[in-house]
Amino acid sequence: MMSYTLIIVVLPFLMFLFLGLCGGKMKPVIAGIIGTLGLSVAAALSYVTAANYFFNVGKVGNAFQAIVPLNFEWLRFTDKLHIDLGILLDPISVMMLVVITTVSLMVHIYSLGYMKGERGFQRYYALLSLFSFSMLGLVIAPNIFQMYIFWELVGVSSYSLIGFYYTKPSAVAASKKAFIVTRFADLFFLIGILVLSFYSGTFSFKDLTNPAGSVLGQNITDTFMGWSVVSWAMLLIFMGGAGKSAMLPFHIWLPDAMEGPTPVSALIHAATMVVAGVFLVARMFPLYFFGAPDVLVIITYVGAITALFAAIVACTQTDIKRVLAFSTISQIAYMITALGVSGYGEHAGLGYMASMFHLFTHAFFKALLFLGAGAVIHAVHSNEMDSMGGLRKYLPITHITFLIACLSIAGIPPFSGFFSKDEILVAAFDRNMFIFVCLYICAGLTAFYMFRLYYRIFWGDNKKVYEHTPHESPVSMTIPLIFLATLTCVTGFIPFSKFISSNGIPFETHIEWSVALLSILVAVIGIVIATLMYAKKNTSSDKLTNVFKGLYQTAYHKFYFDEVWLFFTKKVVFNCISKPVAWFDRHCVDGFMNLQSTITNFVSRKIKFTQSGEIQDYAWAFFMGTMVIISLLIFI
Repeated sequence: MMSYTLIIVVLPFLMFLFLGLCGGKMKPVIAGIIGTLGLSVAAALSYVTAANYFFNVGKVGNAFQAIVPLNFEWLRFTDKLHIDLGILLDPISVMMLVVITTVSLMVHIYSLGYMKGERGFQRYYALLSLFSFSMLGLVIAPNIFQMYIFWELVGVSSYSLIGFYYTKPSAVAASKKAFIVTRFADLFFLIGILVLSFYSGTFSFKDLTNPAGSVLGQNITDTFMGWSVVSWAMLLIFMGGAGKSAMLPFHIWLPDAMEGPTPVSALIHAATMVVAGVFLVARMFPLYFFGAPDVLVIITYVGAITALFAAIVACTQTDIKRVLAFSTISQIAYMITALGVSGYGEHAGLGYMASMFHLFTHAFFKALLFLGAGAVIHAVHSNEMDSMGGLRKYLPITHITFLIACLSIAGIPPFSGFFSKDEILVAAFDRNMFIFVCLYICAGLTAFYMFRLYYRIFWGDNKKVYEHTPHESPVSMTIPLIFLATLTCVTGFIPFSKFISSNGIPFETHIEWSVALLSILVAVIGIVIATLMYAKKNTSSDKLTNVFKGLYQTAYHKFYFDEVWLFFTKKVVFNCISKPVAWFDRHCVDGFMNLQSTITNFVSRKIKFTQSGEIQDYAWAFFMGTMVIISLLIFI
């Protein structure tokens, strides 16, 4: 049943192999079209899977059930502990199939125009297919070890895409930074998996996340530093998710990842890599809620602090892609926070539903923002806001679609971001007032920095003269913008709670106008302030910067997290750990082996005269040796 979903995962992998092996022998545009057609088929099958699951086979009684259409044993360790490979379909995995394939398809189409003429065009599409395969394999994994395999594959493919311009030193440095930081976090993820599997005896999500199942019912009493081993395992697993989703303090790789092509930024930031951590926590949510509630508290505060931090930094950045990068960190933190404040079951699990809802809507409007930014960069050949202004008259389609995305992320109705963000705020209001206030402040800052970005690109200096007259992007780039803008306008009206919930049972939600009106007011205030400061060229922003010069400089330099990490890696890791280890390896390990070889050579030189090649010498040596042995036997 629904085994055709395997094609959704396998097809991008086949495209990767085909384009990787044969792409260089065909015209670039042909390679791009083949890759796009492959993703089109995968997207179509994802929609069929979603329709079939939600409206046909997925619901049993009044609840959506997990379906495993394919599963086979790969490695067996004990009677209970084994690694399987297969497909798990439940509400959040089916939702992610739709999100990943849709955004990836838009990126494929968009890249036909944006990447035209670029060296390595075929390689680019091969890597896009590999990335899509990795993410699809991650979200349909029926066990945590399969998820980890594809989790690492996502890291490898993102490293290749971020460093696509491998002749550019900054791109190489960014790809290495992303790879090292996420690998560091993934080490904790792996340790957490091993600890959890050792005590639970299983890798299966079905067993791990069943509230009435064996894992939570084992009453594991082993503790370390006052925490249960389950809590420690779940904390380590969350650290892996925090690395992928760029939560504090693992966020430093994401802004630098902007060195990759802009469509890659859209793919990484919108629907794939950065939401992997959110998906991981959502997938393991019952175990977090029932088995490690103390870790869930940590998740809540990490999310809230990260959201506020990233929003403040975004207000000071001048590179449009970096503004969107910190915006992504803030919005992903919103989702993480929503999971942290969530209960379990129907209305109690509002935060869970809200997190998944925001993941869904954010994928489309954030992809729209990045692709719109790509159209702007394509037109003016610069990432800096100072090089832009008055572009609305040159890029009318980009302008309108970008404005829609800005209104959505700011939480202005009737756009999708309003509905999903409102549900998160309601969930926080019911659970934790401090978190609620933090998220409200973030909402106001989000509206401010997004319209600061919008005005400085499309309004601002209306009399600006460009060296080359900007023009609207080709059809291959504008069609994805229009499509994503349409989704941004309509997806908020999906009755999400009827499809996604913490326990699979649908429930009804409605807008809490007491919370919603306040969030709209905060967003409008942020937009008004941005309008007064940036809609027309004036000195108000410069004056404000001078008044809060210290705070501005600190935020502009991202609170010096990069410098701290650089100090930690160079002074601590390299100088205090790597250099001593290297010295020990070079002088002790290599020295011991060299000593052995020296002794061997010395001895061989001394005894080589015994190998004369004359039988008389060998007979004489044999005779003397025999006499020595006989003497020893007689006298001893």
